[in-house]
Parts: sequence; C-alpha cells; structure tokens
Amino acid sequence: MNLIELSRAPHQLRLGGMAPVLETRLSQAQAEAMAPIDLISRLASDEVTRRTDRLLERRRNQARFRDPDRTLDNFDFTFHPKMNRSLVFDLATGAFIHKREHVLFLGPGGTGKSHLAQAISQAAIQQGFKVLYRETHILLDELAEAVTDDTRREYMESVATVPLLIIDDFGMRKLPHTAAEDLLEIIMRRYERFSTLLTSNRAVEDWGKLLGDVAAVSAMLDRLLHHGHVLKCGPRSWRTKTAPAS
Repeated sequence: MNLIELSRAPHQLRLGGMAPVLETRLSQAQAEAMAPIDLISRLASDEVTRRTDRLLERRRNQARFRDPDRTLDNFDFTFHPKMNRSLVFDLATGAFIHKREHVLFLGPGGTGKSHLAQAISQAAIQQGFKVLYRETHILLDELAEAVTDDTRREYMESVATVPLLIIDDFGMRKLPHTAAEDLLEIIMRRYERFSTLLTSNRAVEDWGKLLGDVAAVSAMLDRLLHHGHVLKCGPRSWRTKTAPAS
C-alpha cells in the first residue's frame, strides 16, 4: 500500500481524527525514529481526541444553551462573597446527577443564576451527561406546539428522560394557563429518576400565585426539595453594577 492509498484508508474506515494527521505522524515517526507501537499509540490518541471533541460539541449543540460561553472560570465569585461556592463546585462535579437530585437557584435578576446553571451544565457535558437547557417560557411553548402537532407524548418523553434538565428564568414572563399542570407533570416524571436544575427570580412563596395553582406548586416543591439543593444568589445585580453611568 503506497502513501496515497494509506491516506485514503482512514476515511474509508471512518477514522476522521486520524486522517488529517497521518502524514504528519509518519514524518514525525521518521524524524524521531519512533517505535511502531508509539506511532500507533499517537494515531489512536488523535482519533480518540477527535471523537471526544465531536461528541462534546454535539451535546453542547443539543443542549441549546442561550449563552454557550458561560463557565465557572468566567464567573465573578467576588461579586457575591457570601455565595455558597462549595455547593457550586460540588454541583459541577456531577455528583447530584448520579444521585438523581434536584437544584433550585433563587434570587433577583442579574445575580448569576443562569450563568451558573449553564456553567454547571457545561461541566456535566464534559463528564459525559446529556443536558437539555430551556428557558421556562420556551419549554412550555414547545410543549404547546407538540400538542398541536400531535407529538406531545414524544416531546414529553424527551424532556422527562434527559439526565439533566435546566429550566431557566422561571417567573420572568407570564406563563400559559396550563403551565402549572405541565411543569408538575415534568417534575413528577423526573422525580427520583433524573436531575432538574431550576432558576427563578421569585421566592417560592410566590409560585402559587404566579401559576394560579397552589396545590400543583406544593406538589412540585415537595419533589424538588425532597432530594434537592438550594442556592441563593444576590441580592446585588451584576447587570446593574456593569451598566454604563448615565
């Protein structure tokens, strides 16, 4: 097999990570008098790296983050010195997902809830978990569209079985009259099976009024808090701090 034929083989074998670096690795092997086992090891490592990177990118795209650049590295913990940092980093390990626990991030707008939720989700993806991120109103809009398309069962199944579901910005917008029933169904189906992280700018005492169904909210909170963690953010708003002076 000559070099041209050899360069085609990785593509034919679907070794997309090995193909673009094959000639470079062969030149390296000659220059360094590399042992065959070392050359094979380098090529295998190239392939594994490429596949891992593609899987992570695919899962990030599937999650559909609103702000895909949000990480713990670019979160300013000094702005909220009283925040429970230990809990944040514990959540980023993914242990709560393994334990099928839930998380509530509560606090005023602009205090970093969505940033942290997406950052923890990014860490979860790095650890191999599938994640779905939705703002609350978008989640409910998609569910309503699924009802119209007669695909509600399939959509609900996808939402109910993803290992980590992020429901962001609960309380930011007026919700449809079916919101309490739909959210309760999602939480009930995920309870003790999968993890949910919900952020809200409303105190839990206001949720009953917000959804117009105190009984449904009570049932939701009972399940979210039974195996759950609560992180309080604020009271200062990062967006207010960084707004230009008028």
